[in-house]
Amino acid sequence: MTDLDYKHSVLDPLSESFCAAKWYNATIWLGSGMSTSCHHPPAHLVDINKVTTNPKLLHNTPQKKADRLAMQGGLRPAGCEYCWKIEDMGRDAVSDRVYKSKIYPIKALNDAYRTPADADVDLRTLEIAFDRTCQFACSYCNPAFSSTWVKDIKRNGPYSDLVSDGRNHFTHTHESSQLYRYGETNPYVEAFFQWWESDLHRTLQELRITGGEPLMSADTWKLIDWFKTNAGKSTTRLAINSNLGTDVDITRLLENTKNIEIDLYTSNEAVGTQAEYIRDGLVWDDWANNVERLLDSGQFRGIHVMCTINALCLDSLDQLLETMLQWKTEYGKEALSFTLNILRFPSFQSPLVLPDHLRTGYKDKLQAWLYANRTNEFLHEHEINHLQRLIDYLDVVKTPHSDAFDMPKLLNDFKQFFDQYDTRRNKQFDTAFPALADWYNSL
Repeated sequence: MTDLDYKHSVLDPLSESFCAAKWYNATIWLGSGMSTSCHHPPAHLVDINKVTTNPKLLHNTPQKKADRLAMQGGLRPAGCEYCWKIEDMGRDAVSDRVYKSKIYPIKALNDAYRTPADADVDLRTLEIAFDRTCQFACSYCNPAFSSTWVKDIKRNGPYSDLVSDGRNHFTHTHESSQLYRYGETNPYVEAFFQWWESDLHRTLQELRITGGEPLMSADTWKLIDWFKTNAGKSTTRLAINSNLGTDVDITRLLENTKNIEIDLYTSNEAVGTQAEYIRDGLVWDDWANNVERLLDSGQFRGIHVMCTINALCLDSLDQLLETMLQWKTEYGKEALSFTLNILRFPSFQSPLVLPDHLRTGYKDKLQAWLYANRTNEFLHEHEINHLQRLIDYLDVVKTPHSDAFDMPKLLNDFKQFFDQYDTRRNKQFDTAFPALADWYNSL
């Protein structure tokens, strides 16, 4: 069954807005006590007074229960706008609610649809972040998710003259994202481990650790140790996100996961100097060598590259796709996969800020790559679909999201941000992106 057939025959008969992630999936930032159903909707705060006595409320929040009720009635929760925008493009575009749902048995979807919206549901897949420690400060990230970004703001002050940054990503250190100091007891982390020890390790299908940089967090290693010392106690699949940067201890990772089934997720969306510009702190050769080292080890169920599609990465995205296809050809179709996730916030870094001639040129280049490789046996269906929907997105969609400012304000912020970014990070936009230089200098 194709992804589109699945949408029409499995999801839509339940409800044309139904998404199993609202019931069975969560992303929870334990450093801030924030929770959401996937990486698209805005996060919301978990009630600390209630979660200490009922850890399941880390997931089963009033907001999610309200969204479940809406989906059961065929209504579209506003926080899920990313998927509605994809589906409203037409062209049989497949949104992430399909991918977030089809990982579960059809019976589980039917059970979710019939479950009272206010019930506490057992998670099946969970992504958690223990804290925001990270040695990178990527351009599209912010202090809420990176301690290095915090250092930037403390050292240089807030970014100035940004008028479209409604979430104030770059104006302060986001202390609410790290409510407890390092070494201090965090009741959200305690609630998670309480839930994990009591029953979560029995019901959860996959546990994915994100950050920050998870491999720089002591709680990540604590959880890895639990899997080592409790072999056979849990059937939960373990997955870890890592930027695979120079400072990540790959040797320790390999030594401590020898007998644990594990997936490794990493991020990149460009190559060479351009990747290093976008993901400040990354050294391209070190990242590529670390990917190959993990592939060579054969210890991982899969290596998954998550590409955050922004205005800058399109210049060399096709080269990254080619590199990943070479890895897949060498190590096997299942050894490595990729996803293309279109950035919406901060909206001034969306690919949609590019002028028509550049956006069309990149669209055509990606279309040519897809045309040449669509029948390649090493590409998964979802990889082909992700690339096709990006091509359609560049062709059809005009604004990053419904709350986006008008284009002059987005362009103002693009120029203001990267001028300041260059000064703070000792970078040079013109050198990294010569194809964008004339447009950039005209802003």
